[in-house]
Amino acid sequence: MQRKEKVSMGESRNRRAGILLGGMAVLLALFVLSACDVERRKSDAELGLNAQQSAGRKLYDSHCDRCHEPYSTRGKKGPGLKGMFQHKYLSLSGLPANDERVTDIIRLGRNEMPGYSQTLSAPDVQDLLAYLHTL
Repeated sequence: MQRKEKVSMGESRNRRAGILLGGMAVLLALFVLSACDVERRKSDAELGLNAQQSAGRKLYDSHCDRCHEPYSTRGKKGPGLKGMFQHKYLSLSGLPANDERVTDIIRLGRNEMPGYSQTLSAPDVQDLLAYLHTL
């Protein structure tokens, strides 16, 4: 009888190990599939950016990227900015999607977004706008 109990306990361990491995495989598959939406960051040259747009991209990376996805309509804290100038109106505010309104938002801020009038110079804002037009 003791021999049978040991076999049963061994089978039980094997079943638990199989279930654990199966669960880990499912989690790994979910992780891999969730990362499929992430693309490799393209270089300025691959994006065809000129010098002004490239300077704007650097400003974007240091001031905007933490809250806004550049190449997605999915947002982080703020809205995603892909194609923002291809629409007549901005997605959240409903303001016209033009340089004047976007400049106002950058300089003065909006809702939870801080204003950057004390941080970015007028040429910086122009560089940033040039980059935003490429999205």
